[in-house]
Amino acid sequence: MGGDEQKYVKEAFDTNWISPAGPHIADFEKKLSEISEGYNVAALSSGTAAIHLALILAGIKQKDDVICSSFTFSATVNPIKYLGSNPILIDSESDSWNMCPELLEVAIQEGIAINKKPKAIIVVHLYGMPAKIDKLMHIANTYDIPVIEDTAEALGSTYNNQPLGTFGDFGIYSFNGNKIITTSGGGALVCEDKELIEEARFLATQARDKAAHYEHSNIGYNYRISNICAAIGVGQLEVLSKRVFQKRKIHKYYKNALSSIKEISFLEESEGSFSNFWLTTILLAKHSTIDREQLRLHLEKDNIEARPLWKPMHLQPVFKECNSYVNGVSEDLFNRGLCLPSGTNMTIEDLERVVNKIKEMYEV
Repeated sequence: MGGDEQKYVKEAFDTNWISPAGPHIADFEKKLSEISEGYNVAALSSGTAAIHLALILAGIKQKDDVICSSFTFSATVNPIKYLGSNPILIDSESDSWNMCPELLEVAIQEGIAINKKPKAIIVVHLYGMPAKIDKLMHIANTYDIPVIEDTAEALGSTYNNQPLGTFGDFGIYSFNGNKIITTSGGGALVCEDKELIEEARFLATQARDKAAHYEHSNIGYNYRISNICAAIGVGQLEVLSKRVFQKRKIHKYYKNALSSIKEISFLEESEGSFSNFWLTTILLAKHSTIDREQLRLHLEKDNIEARPLWKPMHLQPVFKECNSYVNGVSEDLFNRGLCLPSGTNMTIEDLERVVNKIKEMYEV
């Protein structure tokens, strides 16, 4: 916590605004809009809810094909299944680890060839690293397909100084407990179109029609954030820039401290990219004498938690029947990659302990 969250939560209690309505929700949305190019914002219960509503607003129906990054967390893909639609999973390129533009275009062209043009594209900015969003948007615009940016891990990241989440038709944020800022649980949908955001808020509050009684003409959802969680978010946004600074500082420390180990490399920013480095990730050399799991278990023995990179969705049992366009990049990254401890409350002693334990493995 940054310090002022309790003050805003106390205001919520003192004014008795506890439910999914109240002034802190509006304030939270306003402040999110200010860091999102002035886009309109609907604050929601989760990033998953934001993806679900984005798909609905994009007009996705049962049996529609929706293209999605394969190298991501399952919450990116699950809402496609909520709607009875078909995920089309696209592998990564090796520069940013995000959706491969070449495979994206192949998937679109093959869909069109069988009269099954994909109806939407969900692009993920993984670990806070911007995807090749200019190339991806060019392809999407060429074929007139709406884009949803999953910016759950990338709040505070930019491409050519433009905030991620504002390139596509919709952007989504997550404020889960492990994100760069948190509302304990929460998310947001951002969109330039004010009417679509109003529709999102309507659907997120059980789609209640305007009437003295409870009238419903549409299926709705209980997706609105609570005023209490929004109050936490207002306080968290005040320290977002500090969080990004600290995350980047952690990444720089690891990179410098482990530079002597030639078998370890880091995910790097390309020209125009500015990453919040939500998690610092390392990649072990293909012919390394030590594999990812050996290093992970070595750290675990000293009570240091490191995790493998995301297991690609096309390798997940639940999505094994989905159509996928694969080049082997994300599977290779999963086999060789590791997320290092990256919490912004880590001390220099904490970082030194992780680095020393890694060096111990390599006897540096």
